[in-house]
Order: sequence, then structure tokens, then C-alpha cells
Amino acid sequence: MSHSWGYDSSDGPATWAEHYPVANGPRQSPVNIIPSQTQFDSSLKPLKLQYDPSTSKDIMNNGHTFQVNFLDESDSAILTGGPVTGTYRLKQFHFHWGESDDKGSEHTVDGIKYPCELHLVHWNTKYPNFGEAVNKPDGLAVVGVFLKIGSANPRLQKVLDSFDSIKAKGQQTTFLNFDPKNLLPASLNFWTYEGSLTTPPLYESVTWIVLKDPISVSSAQMAKFRSLLFSSAGEQPRCMCNNYRPPQPIKGRKVRSNFK
Repeated sequence: MSHSWGYDSSDGPATWAEHYPVANGPRQSPVNIIPSQTQFDSSLKPLKLQYDPSTSKDIMNNGHTFQVNFLDESDSAILTGGPVTGTYRLKQFHFHWGESDDKGSEHTVDGIKYPCELHLVHWNTKYPNFGEAVNKPDGLAVVGVFLKIGSANPRLQKVLDSFDSIKAKGQQTTFLNFDPKNLLPASLNFWTYEGSLTTPPLYESVTWIVLKDPISVSSAQMAKFRSLLFSSAGEQPRCMCNNYRPPQPIKGRKVRSNFK
């Protein structure tokens, strides 16, 4: 049974445990990453992300964020290496952001928030499809990328240019020939830990791979994110922002890194 949820005080993260008891589980996400307490693990392999621009399909406003969806029937957009074994296919990417440039990311580093966080969601191809993988302990691998305020990022522009077509909840438009690799920093150094989805149903199925280096975004580009709406067309407009879950207790989990 799915319940309506959101980011207001009445239906936001503080209330999610009422309908999704796993919200208090042992491997919830996001977490605060404390670099001085992470463990360098020399056994972690280099992260390999091979994406094919021809697999991008559409972009939609789902009332919680916007997401870009990919065709995921072939191994042309995949994640291998890093902390995972096997092959994970790209399903979608989406973002979380705040109402101002000083907050918005889900993961924090030494308690510090970035203005925005990108999540690239992949599923384990040992399962028949995304729906089968989504609730398995090794079902998903999500790459998190921080965005920091700096110069305008031309590689984000194609995404931003589509926002006029998906302003309200439920709106969707085609979004073709986009390479998500354009949204990655030059270095793929990462922290990794066992966690969960950061939105209901909060399944504890995610191997998190949080990249250390952020990418750049300008204040004007971040303002464009906030031009989207939580509300449907015809409803009282509600600005889409603060769509992030606060860090959750680490509960004894180890955060490992592939760098010293």
C-alpha cells in the first residue's frame, strides 16, 4: 500500500516512519560522511561508468523532483567496479535541492550541506528488471554527485532548457541523446556504504557511491531548479525545493573510500 508523502511538515521525512517503519531501520540514507572516520579500502576497484546517450528517453516532474529516464533493456548504460560485483544498469537520474544556495544536498560531509545533489540510479542485472531489484539488499547502486555554487555549468543546460515543459507535477516530455557522463566530475574518487532509498518506500537496497569532488552550478541555474512546482497544473503553485531527507543515524556502518 503506497501512501502520499512529500516534504512539508504534514507529510515530510519526520512523518514517513508512520507508514514506512523501515524509516528507522539499520541502513537508512542519507548519512553524514565524516572523512576522518572513513576507512581507506585498497580492495575497492576503480568505478567504471559506461553510458550511451541514445538510451535517454524522457524527463518528468513526478511531484517530488524531476527525473530523466533511460531505456534499460541492454547493457549500453552500465556501472561496474567500485564496491559492487556484477553489472548495474542505469534506470534514471534525479536531483535534490534547497530553497537557497546554502542547503539542499541529502548527504553531508562533516555536517556541511551542498546546494544540490544528483543521484544516478542503477539496478543489479542479476535480477530480471528494476522492479525485482528495487527491494533486494544488493538490488541498487546509486552514484551521488554534489553540486557547488560556482561558474555556470554548460553541461546542465540541456536539462534546464526542458524545465518549461515539465513545470508542474505529472508533466513529461521526450529527452533524447543525453550523456549523463557529462554530469560527473573529472575524478571518480568515492566514499561508499550500505544504505537505502532516500524517499519512500525507503528500501534498504542501495550500495551508495558518493563522489568526493563536486561539479559546478551557478546561482542562476539553481534558481531555475526552484522554478519547478510540487503542485499539478491548476492547483495552488508550490515551489519545488527542500526536497531532501536529513542525514540518518549511521548505526555502526562503515563508510569506506577508494582514496587516502
